[in-house]
Amino acid sequence: MAALTLDSDQRRALRAQAHHLKPVVMIASKGLTPAVLAEIDRALSAHELIKIRVSGAERAVRAQYLETICDTLDCAPVQMLGNLLVVWRPNPEKRAESPRATHAKTSKTNDTAAFVRRARRQALRKKQSHS
Repeated sequence: MAALTLDSDQRRALRAQAHHLKPVVMIASKGLTPAVLAEIDRALSAHELIKIRVSGAERAVRAQYLETICDTLDCAPVQMLGNLLVVWRPNPEKRAESPRATHAKTSKTNDTAAFVRRARRQALRKKQSHS
C-alpha cells in the first residue's frame, strides 16, 4: 500500500482541524508494535483525523514511525510537531452514513473538502487582485 498524498492547501486545512484534537493513541517504550498499529487503524476508521503521541523517541525515530504508519495503514501524514504525529485517512463509509454528509452546506467548517475549496477560491481572488 502507498501512503496518501496531500497538497499544501489540504494539509493546512487538516492541521487547522487537528489543532483542538487530543492524542488518541500513544506510542511508548515498546515502539510501534502490531497492537499499536491496530489501535491506530481503529482510531482512523472512527475519526479519520487523529493525533498520536510518541514518548521517549528521537526525531528520526518519530519520522520513521510516521512513515511506517502511513505506508502500513494507507493514510496521509499531516504534521509532525514535537512528540505529536497527525495522520488522516478518509473513510467513505463514515461520510456516507454521516448526517453531515447530507447537510454539508450547514456544517462547512467540519467538511474538509469545502474548507479546501473555499481556501483555494480566496487565494485565487487574492492573486487576481494583486495582478
